[in-house]
Amino acid sequence: MENKIKSVPCEGQEYSNCDKHIAAVHDTMDVLNGKWKITIISLLGFGKRRYSEILKEVKGISGKMLSRELKDMEMNLLVKRTVISEQPISVVYELTDYCVELLPVIHSLAAWGTRHRQCIVEQFKQEREGVPA
Repeated sequence: MENKIKSVPCEGQEYSNCDKHIAAVHDTMDVLNGKWKITIISLLGFGKRRYSEILKEVKGISGKMLSRELKDMEMNLLVKRTVISEQPISVVYELTDYCVELLPVIHSLAAWGTRHRQCIVEQFKQEREGVPA
């Protein structure tokens, strides 16, 4: 599989700049850590969702964990929570403009994940058939 990246982000830069780059990546991962946040962001990238819809569409997450993740994401300015006062009262979540900036990164992750899965499946098939890699 061909690597299309032409250069390494820190290549040719002073170490202090690379250190800042790595620190920024670390900070980002601190905000996005855990099993669910990127999945929730990806889902909300398709539009607003009620709490119950998110709970249904994010397979495997508990209600308690979803509440915790959404509160953390709201605190980090990733989602906006709106209470709809119609009967029955419900809560709608949507991505903030700030968080929308992450969608191209998440789309890239999804594309890479698709390619990686195909690569691993192909490798597994070849190993089962005794074909050298």
